[in-house]
Amino acid sequence: MKRSKISLAIIILSGILLFNSCRHELPINTGNGNGGGGTNPPPSSNPCSPDSVYFVNEIMPIISSNCTMSGCHDNITHADGVNLTTYTNIMKHVKPGDAANSKLYKVIIKTNNDRMPPPPMPALSQAQKDKIFKWINQGAKNNFCASACDTTVFTYSGAVKSIMQNKCVGCHNPASLGGNIDLSTYNAVKIVATNGKLYGSVAHLQGYSPMPKNAAKLSDCEITQIKKWIDAGSQNN
Repeated sequence: MKRSKISLAIIILSGILLFNSCRHELPINTGNGNGGGGTNPPPSSNPCSPDSVYFVNEIMPIISSNCTMSGCHDNITHADGVNLTTYTNIMKHVKPGDAANSKLYKVIIKTNNDRMPPPPMPALSQAQKDKIFKWINQGAKNNFCASACDTTVFTYSGAVKSIMQNKCVGCHNPASLGGNIDLSTYNAVKIVATNGKLYGSVAHLQGYSPMPKNAAKLSDCEITQIKKWIDAGSQNN
């Protein structure tokens, strides 16, 4: 009887440790197509303008990848009372037309420990900061467009690296190994490309954690680019 109680305690403890170690993982995909709480915009015939910044295409992926992981500004944790998983919630920290006085922009350009994402996580790139600045000054619209994505372009440098950097690396880097996965370098990306996890997650296949987390599913074109790159041998090209 005593041995049974000890065994039961070990099982319970193991379950708790497993849950905590995987708390960044998303539930197994049930086939609903939305994964991670993100929703896809309706199809658009409006082409993307190089002079405009689009919330759905560019801003939400940056925020989802760098700000809404577990323990930060997601639906469950909402650190410091801040939830950044939706346009409505993000707008609580934005002054349309005035990036310089918008809290969202001010916290990402700080250089001390108060910056977001907080150290040791990497700061947003200058290009990402510039996009957020421009989007706010253009009115911080909840806009989207038909991406100029081209399925005939599927090299690592021409397509895959950009997708990883803009939509995945915030949650999957050495300082924040969501699901114990790093996507910040070619060698790291190749590992999950080879074992099937990369395509399974972005395509929301049954049995894989749908990614990106808390954001819209990648476009069909982006998923095709990744699959073609994988099928061609996942080269560093």
